[in-house]
Amino acid sequence: MATAKQANEFIKRIAPIAQAKAEGRAKWSLPSVCIAQCCCESAYGTSPKMMRANAILGIKVGKSRVHFGTAWKDKAYSTKTKECYDGKTYVNITDMFRAYDNISDAIEDYYDMLASCSRYSAARNRTDPRECITAIKSGGYATGPAYVNTIMNIVSRYNLTQFDGVVTKKDGSTDMTSIHNPYTEPEKNVGCGTTGNDAKWVQWCLWRFGLLEETGIDGVIGLKSVSSIKTAQTRLGLVPDGIVGKNTRKAFSIAALYKKDRKQYH
Repeated sequence: MATAKQANEFIKRIAPIAQAKAEGRAKWSLPSVCIAQCCCESAYGTSPKMMRANAILGIKVGKSRVHFGTAWKDKAYSTKTKECYDGKTYVNITDMFRAYDNISDAIEDYYDMLASCSRYSAARNRTDPRECITAIKSGGYATGPAYVNTIMNIVSRYNLTQFDGVVTKKDGSTDMTSIHNPYTEPEKNVGCGTTGNDAKWVQWCLWRFGLLEETGIDGVIGLKSVSSIKTAQTRLGLVPDGIVGKNTRKAFSIAALYKKDRKQYH
């Protein structure tokens, strides 16, 4: 059982990725539902086997080994699981599940699956979380009779609908208030050797720009992070000195907030 701290830290880590991967899709599904499923399937990130495989959404390989996009690289692992085929009785089975290079790929594959499989068509472009997760369950994602209520309880408990504005805005704009850096903005310069929250704030911005992988948000500003800082500074018209001072922090904060497609930054 995950502690409240573990649950909140897991959501803080997952939410920005779920938003970024949902953003800009014509056939989208709700980040709130994705985040809640990540919490449910991986026990808030406390399942060692799933976390080692970055398999936080419990997607099976499937007999045809379908590639919904490019995020899954054919990696897999075997594990025991429970299924409820008759709506009453759970049975233990062993099956193959998709493994990923990183969590970003796992979430991207999830969205690609929902967008491309006809059995999940009713879950697309739904603004109501219950309608979305009901369609996902009905499409065959889960067999547990209480699955919809379990996901909705997580959505409600952690107010996960706050992350849905990236796809649900009616006028085509993005709800920027919901795309926020989960780390506190530094009050001092950040450069090579900086560690902790200040480093993670900068690295999250670099990840948002597409200049750093999600696994690179490790809380240590090393040479790779410095190089990415310089690249970002150059593209933002700043002096590329590799130091995130007041002006760079302001520019990073605004640019990370409004970056609708991370690929645009390359």
